[in-house]
Amino acid sequence: MDQPVSPPLTLTQLPVGSSAVITKIAGGHELHRRLRGLGIRTGTQLRIEHRRGSGLVVSVGNTRVALGGGIVEKLLIAPNDPTPDLALTLDPPTER
Repeated sequence: MDQPVSPPLTLTQLPVGSSAVITKIAGGHELHRRLRGLGIRTGTQLRIEHRRGSGLVVSVGNTRVALGGGIVEKLLIAPNDPTPDLALTLDPPTER
């Protein structure tokens, strides 16, 4: 029996403190260039440090980077510690 395919996750779907690997950047050349300048590309490992409105502060290696909500939504990820109950541990986005 085939396993159902899960929709891709974005960083907004993981709780603070989670680590993930970027699997795809759903944006154009300019976004890829900007993110490369911050050390973020497909395959980059990062950790969610805290939320700022619709954006996030993430750690990439020893560097913290603030990402706006528009960029965060374009970063598709695979959690490092996938759990069957991931939906139960998700932090809902905070409204402002």
